[in-house]
Amino acid sequence: MAIDISTPIRSQAFIFPGQAAQAVGMGKDLFDNSPAAREIFNEVDDALVRNLTTLMFEGPIEELTETSNAQPAVSAVSLAAHAAMTEALGGQPVPALTAGHSLGEYSALAVSGVLSISDTIRLVVQRSQLMQEACDDRPGGMVALIGIDEFAVVDVCRETGAQLSNINTAQQIIISGDHRSLAQAIDLAAARGAKKCIPLQVGGAFHSGLMEPAQSGLNEVIEAIKFNDPSVPIVGNCGATALTTGAEVKAELMTQLTSCVRWQQSVEYMIESGIETFVEVGPGKVLAGMIKRIDGSREIISVSDMESVRSYAA
Repeated sequence: MAIDISTPIRSQAFIFPGQAAQAVGMGKDLFDNSPAAREIFNEVDDALVRNLTTLMFEGPIEELTETSNAQPAVSAVSLAAHAAMTEALGGQPVPALTAGHSLGEYSALAVSGVLSISDTIRLVVQRSQLMQEACDDRPGGMVALIGIDEFAVVDVCRETGAQLSNINTAQQIIISGDHRSLAQAIDLAAARGAKKCIPLQVGGAFHSGLMEPAQSGLNEVIEAIKFNDPSVPIVGNCGATALTTGAEVKAELMTQLTSCVRWQQSVEYMIESGIETFVEVGPGKVLAGMIKRIDGSREIISVSDMESVRSYAA
């Protein structure tokens, strides 16, 4: 089925998952059955000068979960799934908006034409390596606070030294910090009504001041790269509004690692902009679950393997 690639699908937004969506075997079905997806995986391996696909398809999960592997792997599956969609449709689908959760924002760069796939993957690899170094030098973690509102979380952070790092939904807010501040924050949040305080299995305090060395190093890399204007506006994590120029995208990425991911506000902005259907392109269904809690009236499509690719194309 051929499509008119010049006409945006006004009611759709493509969204891309971030780190923690990884799983052993992800992308294997795409690799085996879609020449376009296979080409993406091969391009990723060439860009990394190593066989990441073998680790993705065979594991072990402990190695795949390492930040330096998980980030390029999740990005690779998202871009491969998008390539398979384009192949099945006979042309590239053009949504009205794109967005990605943290790491997922980099997948949106490639899909929107801000960077080439190779440059995107190289940037993701440098990001992941710098973040791993920051985690090693400045140990910390992240905790999900369930059932407590943003205003109460802000107070908890102010009193403990933790930092607001992800507003996923009104009732799921993530904080980051060193281990001492997080322990204090858990006790205080529980005392102030949080239903659950769940430590996350991540390598460090992402989207907090502890990532400043990584952000500083990444900014040097970003400064040296030419960013094209996006062909499809990208809703940025930090400002939760549409980015329409390469300069705006570059400025967003130069603060993203140390800033809060305002995912709930990003989704609400997209809905206010007329989005009726969210297409989650990449491994897992984490973002789909968040959107259901933000606004259960929206259609959500998850595309991660050939069955879902064919279903979308149909």
